[in-house]
Amino acid sequence: MTIHTLSSREFTRDVSAAKRAAYDGPVFITDRGAPAHVLLTIEEYERLTATGPNLVQLLAMSGGSDIDFDPPKARIELRIPDLED
Repeated sequence: MTIHTLSSREFTRDVSAAKRAAYDGPVFITDRGAPAHVLLTIEEYERLTATGPNLVQLLAMSGGSDIDFDPPKARIELRIPDLED
């Protein structure tokens, strides 16, 4: 993966080149030298934002009832702070 950096001016001048560069990796677009935006392909964006199943979905799957799930009990203690220092 190649990371490209373009100024806002360069991006505005040649959007097509920025889009082509995004196939190699992210394209950082800077404003006054500081990164301001990132251009990604839609495939890369979808890969980054994809979420897998959560715990409830995994346990609801067929055969999920065979999974042992015994989380440890939470220890909650009351501690009174020493304010005399």
